[in-house]
Amino acid sequence: MPVTPRAVEFLAERGHEALHASTIGLSEASDTVILERARAEDRVVVTADLDYPRLLATHGGSSPGVVLVRHGNLTDDEMLGRLGRVLDQIPPAELGASITVVESTRIRTRKLPIG
Repeated sequence: MPVTPRAVEFLAERGHEALHASTIGLSEASDTVILERARAEDRVVVTADLDYPRLLATHGGSSPGVVLVRHGNLTDDEMLGRLGRVLDQIPPAELGASITVVESTRIRTRKLPIG
């Protein structure tokens, strides 16, 4: 949820179909429910919440992919800039099968499942 709703339009402009949890009735859903929905719909979760990668790692899931935007209180433009860097550098198929962590100066990817 800490991802700006502007990300939906940003992703659409880059050719990706996107939904924001707040617009599909999941604004108060648990992380597990959101992961299950993303898995069922073959989506990638974009988040700033550290719980998503932890849940995937501890449960051995091979999907959905997660893009974790790190380092706290970013403006919408900073968050979208980091998301844009991910889209420019990581192929969509890889995003769907990995945990991708984007920080101010680097991007790290770890294939799923972990463990």
